[in-house]
Amino acid sequence: MKGRVIFLVLTLFVWFSCRNSSRKAGEFVFPESDSIPISEVEKLSPEAIADISKNITSPVEIANLLQTLEVPFSQTYIASTIDANKQSTNFDKAMKLGILGADLGYLNMYDKTGSSLDVLSSIRKLSEDIKVGQFFDFESIRRLSQNKSNLDSLLFISIDSYSKIDNYLRTNDRGQFSALMIIGVWIEGQYLATQVVSQFPNKKLSDRIGEQKIILNDLLLLISPYCNRDSEFTKLCKDLQDIKDKYREVKITYTSGDPVSLEKNGRLEIIQTETSVVEMSKEQLNGIIEISRNIRNRLILNN
Repeated sequence: MKGRVIFLVLTLFVWFSCRNSSRKAGEFVFPESDSIPISEVEKLSPEAIADISKNITSPVEIANLLQTLEVPFSQTYIASTIDANKQSTNFDKAMKLGILGADLGYLNMYDKTGSSLDVLSSIRKLSEDIKVGQFFDFESIRRLSQNKSNLDSLLFISIDSYSKIDNYLRTNDRGQFSALMIIGVWIEGQYLATQVVSQFPNKKLSDRIGEQKIILNDLLLLISPYCNRDSEFTKLCKDLQDIKDKYREVKITYTSGDPVSLEKNGRLEIIQTETSVVEMSKEQLNGIIEISRNIRNRLILNN
């Protein structure tokens, strides 16, 4: 069951995998400009936005790495200070729904299903406030949270609920809340990984953090149409740009590989292979760790 659990948890941890990206090796060029050109944002179709969302919410490596490293569970990583009853704007509610979704995945990954009940309570409140509570089967989630033997089912229901919310918001002209939820999950996942690597230094984990330079471009594309919507969105756009600035000197090189044929569940699958090399100094990593922590900790404050 452990392998299935790891795979399911990954979907809730917003982490990018080069092997799952829609970008092909040799084709990706990271922009050198400080901001996303308006012309690029205007060219985004609903299908392109959906593709970005799919890539951002379909990581495949971080949970496997944490398990391989045998990193111990830490309650201090959880955004326990979030009070769902004190979120005054829909911006805060959508953002913190994403943050708590990442925490739920972290708790479940370490079989802390009992501890997830408080998080579920907050998720229920926030989701109902922004009118997406219908996508959560809270009674089933609560019941499964109390029974570790049903962890696979619990993770599937949780992940499926977030996927349905994302699709519903994007197709009902509420894309700004979908973007906020996705960014919230990413910020919490970034916080988790940077906190872990600061305590348990590891090259593979730091490389995955370095690759977030690419994801930041997608996040900025998602949020750019709303940057001038109000002061909250403007501040968030600046936060993401500030994080991106810390990645400016991080260099990523991709090398394509030959496709590999694998038989899975009686079917032949063709897997595209590629490798990446991340060049990131200790000072650059420390800067990323610091700004990721500062922005995340400010975002989880109650209003």
